[in-house]
Amino acid sequence: MFELLLILIAIYILAIRCRSGHPGMKDLRGWSYAHRGLHGNGIPENSMAAFKAALDHGYGIELDIHLLKDGNLAVMHDSLLNRTTGQPGHIEDLSTADLKNYRLEGTGETIPEFMDLLTLYNGKAPLIIELKPENGNHAALCEATCRMLEIYKGVFCIESFDPRCVAWLKKNRPDIIRGFLTENFTKTKNDLPEYLRFALTHCLTNIACVPDFVAYRFDHRKDSISNKLCLKLWKAQGVAWTLRSKADYDTAVAEGLLPIFEGFIP
Repeated sequence: MFELLLILIAIYILAIRCRSGHPGMKDLRGWSYAHRGLHGNGIPENSMAAFKAALDHGYGIELDIHLLKDGNLAVMHDSLLNRTTGQPGHIEDLSTADLKNYRLEGTGETIPEFMDLLTLYNGKAPLIIELKPENGNHAALCEATCRMLEIYKGVFCIESFDPRCVAWLKKNRPDIIRGFLTENFTKTKNDLPEYLRFALTHCLTNIACVPDFVAYRFDHRKDSISNKLCLKLWKAQGVAWTLRSKADYDTAVAEGLLPIFEGFIP
């Protein structure tokens, strides 16, 4: 029985394995990251105005990208358009030419192309790029993103809640810093099967991804022993999302986590 227990523990430790020592990680440290840009006070999230404001304040950014129907990439958090544009539909059903017809939060800002964001930042500050796959398009989204980033000279990393995206990066672009986004899904995602909520919460999909960093929801970070082991045993970098107070920001920085903040100026 004892031998079986040791075997199970060894399998578990290997299942949550991470990669440490990526030489590019040092360039991501020491920065604060504005969640969806520095938005608020009339500046919409994930807008060019929000990204410029973050850059003007000396912050890196976290942003979300989707694959358009013409193969281009757009910056938006939700697949559904209604929350930020007030119009129905899904962003995956739009083409590049359609983006200018969707105003963000009632302002003059429209849905940005990913390339416009890269042109704005141009290596001036690091990017945390979240992939938002829909309807099984994870491979096409990954491929389009990496292809566009081949001409970008700045510092960036790529993360996703979908382990298929992170596994794709591991197999096809191992040079890119990759991260797994997660939280305590047993609290938040009741629409997922129980086994999947458990696996995602406890980083068991790392066996296929082997991420360089784990971005854990800040107020859930102590819910999973796996998150602690990823950081302490496997020496992965930790990332804290989303920090909404100076107190949480200070705690995250003190714990050595990369801070992704929103709603205040650190």
